[in-house]
Amino acid sequence: MTHAVPIRPQPVVPVEGSDRSFPVRRILCVGRNYAAHRREMGGDDRDPPFFFTKPADAIVPPGQDVPYPSATTDLHHEVELVVAVGEHGAIFGFAVGVDLTRRDLQAVAKAKGHPWDAAKGFDASAPIGAIRPFEGRIPQGRIALSVNGEIRQQAEVSDMIWSVEEILVEAGKLWALQPGDLIFTGTPEGVSALVRGDHVTGEIEGVGVIDFKVV
Repeated sequence: MTHAVPIRPQPVVPVEGSDRSFPVRRILCVGRNYAAHRREMGGDDRDPPFFFTKPADAIVPPGQDVPYPSATTDLHHEVELVVAVGEHGAIFGFAVGVDLTRRDLQAVAKAKGHPWDAAKGFDASAPIGAIRPFEGRIPQGRIALSVNGEIRQQAEVSDMIWSVEEILVEAGKLWALQPGDLIFTGTPEGVSALVRGDHVTGEIEGVGVIDFKVV
């Protein structure tokens, strides 16, 4: 049997310290998982975590610029700890990711009770750093993002409302987690707009760094 259209290459993320790559199956994201950011976005509670998704090909691998997306004038950055899922739903490793958001489209969708797909799941909306293999300790330290050298987001991963372990349990109730799944675990307060030419750097203690330019 032949294919009606060409098969596109599967998105992959490099694994730190090796020549291996991590094939991305899908991307799950947790909303409002830091208390200060939840207040920043208009809430203050500990409801069960809610999830939204991005397509696997939203990934922007390390070393690549990020194009400013169409249909928005309010692109926001959200730095996040990313969990890479391995065999049997276990943690394979961690990475630094940035959930890019068309905030103006999200505001319209929220006001109308519509899905967030266009606001969250657009092309090149998930820049990510190399995956650092799990060595038995879940990161708890500093998470930060700067734009053109100015710190905009800064917190501790331990400030998350729902821990990595709890997120995996809750996600597992909704999906059969499989090798290749990535879970963006939420962002701290300080989200704000990006413009073309901005140089973005995110880092998480014990995980790594992400660095890209918006073009």
